[in-house]
Amino acid sequence: MNSLDWAVLIGYFGVMVAIGVWSHQRVDNVSDFFTAGGKMPWWLSGISHHMSGYSAVMFTGYAGIAYTYGVTSFVTWSFPIALGIAIGSRLFAPRINRLRSRLHVASPLEYLKNRYNLPTQQALAWSGMLLKIVDVGAKWAAIATLLSVFTGVSLNQGILITGAITAVYCTIGGLWADALTELGQFVIQLLAGVSMFAAVVLKLDDQHIGFLDAWNQPALHGHGKPLAGPYGTVFLLAFLFIKLFEYNGGMLNQAQRYMATGSAYAAERGARLSAVLWLVWPVVLFFPMWMSPLLVHARKPDGSDSYGLMTEQLLPHGLLGLVVVGFFSHTMAMCSSDANAIAAVFTRDVAPVLSARARAWGQRSGLIAARVTTVVFLGLSMAVATQVDSPAFKDIITVVIKWVAGLMGPIAIPMMLGLLRPFRRSGPTAALTSWAAGLLAFWLVNYPVNGTVSGGVPLQYQVSVPLAVSLVLYIVIGWVKPEDTPERLAIIEKVNTDGAAMAALPVPASAGDDVVGAPNQSV
Repeated sequence: MNSLDWAVLIGYFGVMVAIGVWSHQRVDNVSDFFTAGGKMPWWLSGISHHMSGYSAVMFTGYAGIAYTYGVTSFVTWSFPIALGIAIGSRLFAPRINRLRSRLHVASPLEYLKNRYNLPTQQALAWSGMLLKIVDVGAKWAAIATLLSVFTGVSLNQGILITGAITAVYCTIGGLWADALTELGQFVIQLLAGVSMFAAVVLKLDDQHIGFLDAWNQPALHGHGKPLAGPYGTVFLLAFLFIKLFEYNGGMLNQAQRYMATGSAYAAERGARLSAVLWLVWPVVLFFPMWMSPLLVHARKPDGSDSYGLMTEQLLPHGLLGLVVVGFFSHTMAMCSSDANAIAAVFTRDVAPVLSARARAWGQRSGLIAARVTTVVFLGLSMAVATQVDSPAFKDIITVVIKWVAGLMGPIAIPMMLGLLRPFRRSGPTAALTSWAAGLLAFWLVNYPVNGTVSGGVPLQYQVSVPLAVSLVLYIVIGWVKPEDTPERLAIIEKVNTDGAAMAALPVPASAGDDVVGAPNQSV
């Protein structure tokens, strides 16, 4: 990078901070900070939902998969996400929106206190927060790895730079700042992705390699297979199921995008837009990665540095800075949205249980607590990021695929399925048992059992077994020990019913809008 590239990067950081400062004017209370007051347009919600699912891991970990195996990086990653969001647009998006509009909550987990009980809510809240710290730590490490390739700064310096900039704008402006910066980041991503796509096509043309002929080159032998290596049919099906829950609210930040729109239908439209973007746009981003074995020789065994090396070689200064900004835009979009989601969980779900003072927070004190929590979460995740390459975490892609995908299911199953009428019989016993057994299954297949199996437990079982165990137990226990009380049924009906039909519902007094039991009910 030269001075022109640095100017582009610094200018980008400046714009992100400016958006945060402007968004500050739109944040008057906790509801504005966490759910944009339910005033976000459906198209902005959709773009924000799409962007908050990316990070620089795509240009490191998944670039390595594309370098090694080819198109399976798309087939087993963005395609399942697109299909999962499309299904969730009808199944989950409207119901999650009604959590805010009908139950008046500001955190996706806030309704669990009355859908199940307080211990269930706290178990899911604490485990979700801890998982997110690890997840976001991997994202910081990924962008810092790319930054080191281009600038030579150390991993820790890269983590500090990106984390500090993100903390400024998302702490000042809340979800409005996240969504508006993600809109700008989407435009930057569009320009950077198209530039890289064109640069690769031109470079292949210089080598007299056509688009179709490229797949016949020896370096790309087998790269056209949709499923390859450890990413087989079982992995694809497991990943589809995981992403159905994860990208429709199981990882919390996407749930906020559904909650932020003005109606259940707007949330559904936003989800459909996100699904279309996930189906189409990653093809443009992945194409240079698929062609990378023809253009560069990765230095790392997993090929995670291939995209960075290719970018340095192919793009002129200025455009190089734009692509680097694109890397930052992905990671900062996801990490800022995660920070906002976890701040919501802590201030709305956890703090009131830990402290009597938190239960008495007003709008001003609640907003201050939200901003402080956001900074603390970012600091903790940055600290974890410095340990991503330690023996405990292995590497970036291991954290993202194995830890996050494997642990997300036990947390998401009670939260997501608890919204649906067919699972109304499943109560706190089913929720807590499925959560605990899923976490135990993750530990067994990834560590004790893994060590006794020759070659280790296959990746598809490492990520799918915990979710399968949680799902089966949640359903079976619900039928064996039903706990569908009138109060719990009233909660379910509220998130499944729209319009005039709501007025006809026989809602018990203890299950009304004030039953959610969180502080600051006015939000």
